[in-house]
Amino acid sequence: MRRLFYLAATCFLLIIEVLIALYVHDGFIRPYIGDVLVVMVLYTFVRIWLPDGVRLLPLYIFVLAVCVELLQKLRIVELLGLADNTFFRVLIGSVFDVKDMICYAVGCALLAIYEVNKSC
Repeated sequence: MRRLFYLAATCFLLIIEVLIALYVHDGFIRPYIGDVLVVMVLYTFVRIWLPDGVRLLPLYIFVLAVCVELLQKLRIVELLGLADNTFFRVLIGSVFDVKDMICYAVGCALLAIYEVNKSC
């Protein structure tokens, strides 16, 4: 039953992310809320497969997100020859920003709070 909950949550959050990417062109929701939600999408996706037993998952998701952000600083999309591929430019990202890491931290902190409350 938990797996279905996480599947539904992943689909819902992914739809929200796509709608933000396609239709929201502002200076707050798209850059900040979108980055908070992206770690939640990753979390719920992993939870489909591992619904229990990974208490530190929010931390692992944060580390992954920061690694991807640091790869952006190294221009990984260009190094891989994918700069002309819109899908990979959006998926991996192409612009390093410290504010993104702060948003990832906020999202993962919310997930950590959820984890603590879920285990009570």
